[in-house]
Amino acid sequence: MVKLAALEKNFGGPDARSPVLWQISPGLTPYPDAVAAMERQVEAIRHEGGPERVWLVEHPPVYTAGTSAKPGDLLDPGRFPVFQTGRGGQYTYHGPGQRVVYLMLNLTKRGKDVRAFVRRIEDWVIAALARLGVQGHIREGRTGIWVARPEKGLLAEDKIAAIGIRVRRWVSFHGVSINVSPDLSHYDGIAPCGIRDQGVTSLADLGHARPMADLDQALALELQHHFGGAIEQTSQTDFSIASSNLEDTGL
Repeated sequence: MVKLAALEKNFGGPDARSPVLWQISPGLTPYPDAVAAMERQVEAIRHEGGPERVWLVEHPPVYTAGTSAKPGDLLDPGRFPVFQTGRGGQYTYHGPGQRVVYLMLNLTKRGKDVRAFVRRIEDWVIAALARLGVQGHIREGRTGIWVARPEKGLLAEDKIAAIGIRVRRWVSFHGVSINVSPDLSHYDGIAPCGIRDQGVTSLADLGHARPMADLDQALALELQHHFGGAIEQTSQTDFSIASSNLEDTGL
């Protein structure tokens, strides 16, 4: 059983009496453990009034197949473990140097509009990347967040973040993955999200190398703007960190 815990913060959602937990797990979290933990949390939210949760992890190298994945897009099936998953989308890669953000949120408090929820996620990630000096975009007919690469050609773009969520009775899980400094050659074993005529990139590949913690802070700060509420760290007793408000350090 995976323990969801190295760092935890609270931010008020639409109902300030029900804070959302913000957690970062250290090291590499096995993908099956993450899915099992999300499943338990979703059931707790649905049936027991459990807290909503935003969970940040890294995984060992894996390929995951969404509900729209096509067998022909798995180009090297023996390279890494392959997991079928109930999220939307096609094949994607997870691995060290990539921040995966799982969003276990109650959409009954957020308008019961899945498309609007996905758009809010897109805006959130784009705003966080902008804090780190990267201009991301969404593109019609292509999921995820894209970065223009004019040095590769007039219309060339690379994907820096993939989005794939699942909603079960108005509780979301799965989420978004953002490339900080992964080994981009690991994407060679798949056609990411079924797209073969564009590439993938990362903060490091774009010349914006930053620690993972910088992205985490940018995401936390922008989460307040896009989902509401103030983030506060938990007490030192619970997680061995000082209790204080998260400060905007000008990322």
